[in-house]
Amino acid sequence: MTKTKTPPTKTPSETQPVSVPVESKVEETPFEAIASICSVLVVGLFILTFLGQNFVIPSGSMEKTLLVGDHLVVDRITLAPPAKWMPLIHYREPQRNDVVVFLKPVADRDGNYLFLVKRLIGVPGDHIHLRNGIVIINGVAQDQPHAQPTTPENYTEFLDEFPSVAPVASQGDPNEGTPETWAIDFPNQIVDGDLVVPPGKYFMMGDNRHNSLDSRYWGFVPRENIVGRPLFNYWSFKTPEDQYEQTGIGNTVAWMGHVVTHFFSDTRWSRTLHSVR
Repeated sequence: MTKTKTPPTKTPSETQPVSVPVESKVEETPFEAIASICSVLVVGLFILTFLGQNFVIPSGSMEKTLLVGDHLVVDRITLAPPAKWMPLIHYREPQRNDVVVFLKPVADRDGNYLFLVKRLIGVPGDHIHLRNGIVIINGVAQDQPHAQPTTPENYTEFLDEFPSVAPVASQGDPNEGTPETWAIDFPNQIVDGDLVVPPGKYFMMGDNRHNSLDSRYWGFVPRENIVGRPLFNYWSFKTPEDQYEQTGIGNTVAWMGHVVTHFFSDTRWSRTLHSVR
């Protein structure tokens, strides 16, 4: 009969402890922290400079499409001239009825060119005239429900029968009327009573047709002046129309205090993430 040997059982005192590796916490060095912050800033700056940008509406020239105090994210890619270094990006030319952001073709009294937001009405080659406020392009009346209608109360011959009445050069602030260059060149752009949009230029109008200084006053917008198109409203706050004309640190601090105090009550929540069309 064969006997099976049973291995001796170790007592607790004879058992070897199992070593468990302890994870050491790796601290981020100051250099790595700064590098991380800088990379985020670079990416953010690239997006805001080349892909999208924030704009705020300072006037009522585009009501009711856009209101004073609307804060917009603007697409700076789609309407930009195509770039060989970004071949996969979708580009297209500006089209009628696009709402676009552009640099005003006329400088203000300080020599600055302001960003404006208007609706694109005419593309190169279009023949345009208005009759009783109705826009007629190439002989076809346009259905533009977004535009302020003309009534007996707001009818103005220059605005509603354009270009039958020639613009008169402003004698004061160039932002408040027609610049002399447009008043002089205007007759050269008229053919059989229509304003003809020249190559490389666009004709812009505000949706608030009787309260908008637009191409009727200062002429065509060159293609290179078009910056982009608004995508959506990320925040809208009830704002007086003259608020953005106020200057000085006192006014700025007072307005910031007003925004903080009335943030919830004066934010137009229904316009949050509202697309622009």
